[in-house]
Amino acid sequence: MLHRLLRKTLVPIQIIGYSITLLIGVAIILSVYQAYSDIEPIISKQSGAFKKNFAVLSKKTTLFQTINKEGIYFTPKEIKDIKNQEFVKDIAFFDYANFKVTATSNPAGNIPVFYTDLFFESVPNKFLDVNPTNWKWDSENDIIPVIVPEDYLNLYNFGFAESQGLPVLSKQTISKFSFNIVLSGNGMQGTYKSKIVGFTNRINSILVPENFLKWANEKYGENQNLKTSRILVEFNDPSDKTILEFVKKNNYSMNEDKLQLSKLTFFFKIAMLFVLFIAIVITCLSIGFIIISINLIIHKNKDTIINLYNIGYDHKEIAKYYQLIISGFTLISSIIAVIISYIARKSYFTQLQNYFVAKETTNHTFLVAVIITVIILILCNLIIRRNIKRAVICK
Repeated sequence: MLHRLLRKTLVPIQIIGYSITLLIGVAIILSVYQAYSDIEPIISKQSGAFKKNFAVLSKKTTLFQTINKEGIYFTPKEIKDIKNQEFVKDIAFFDYANFKVTATSNPAGNIPVFYTDLFFESVPNKFLDVNPTNWKWDSENDIIPVIVPEDYLNLYNFGFAESQGLPVLSKQTISKFSFNIVLSGNGMQGTYKSKIVGFTNRINSILVPENFLKWANEKYGENQNLKTSRILVEFNDPSDKTILEFVKKNNYSMNEDKLQLSKLTFFFKIAMLFVLFIAIVITCLSIGFIIISINLIIHKNKDTIINLYNIGYDHKEIAKYYQLIISGFTLISSIIAVIISYIARKSYFTQLQNYFVAKETTNHTFLVAVIITVIILILCNLIIRRNIKRAVICK
């Protein structure tokens, strides 16, 4: 009898409206969460922008600077001016080898015999986009670890190797072989073994550990007063329009493509957060809508609820009927939302794999859906019970 009486107090359109809005909100939340989890590693790999927002700053080369090389170096005043800009979070300098470097290979396996002049540079480790386990050097170890741009390997494989009939090399293959490095300068010469331990997409230079380059410059360098021609600048906000204005005003050169990727990832996060915010608003509105609806039902049928209470039904029993209805429709909406998010993920992930090397991340959609559903159920059940209790006590 209790359920029959209370069933007549409900308005189906209100329950259906709640279920639809909740379904939309939860489905968007789950889809945005999973999309961010899938896409963030791809963009992070492409630009490194989720880790560091930085660019390499240098001076533009002019005809005058081809005659007077001093014009390519930053003065202490210019460095101080760059560091004091509001959009700059941190700066670092490229240290370079002030001695002659040559490399020769040992005839072995698929590695072709070569002899070439090289250059070495170093940057602080925090600016690297790779973190090889053997990125270290000490004076008792003759092996020099080297990080090279991935573009260099691609140029060899798809350019030089193709034209010369040489074998192509994978990252794993080339990392297994060592080659000889000859350092000469300051009246001395030394031969060391070296290995490529990583490939960078961030810095277009041949990198060695900072402590090695400092030691080598002290031993083989002929000029200890090294000047700065390139600066690594880390930004607080890569989308700050004053960055490009500052660069153009001072006639500097910057790898703007990296900065543009940082901007894209920044706006990607903002867009995701905006959509997530809208989804949360929709979900909150659906919860508010059903709570207001229940309150109106309780107010409209207050006499019926009081009579049921007077004939022996506890307020918890009366509230239980509304709680079961709301809980049931909440669970149904959440389950459908999970199914929709799974279908959406399958659809967009297929498209991602057509353009990127995308690996499926762990799908936490179901766990997130459970957490959201539990929060909604607890909130709604507590409010319904409290309002029913208030209605019968304040009769």
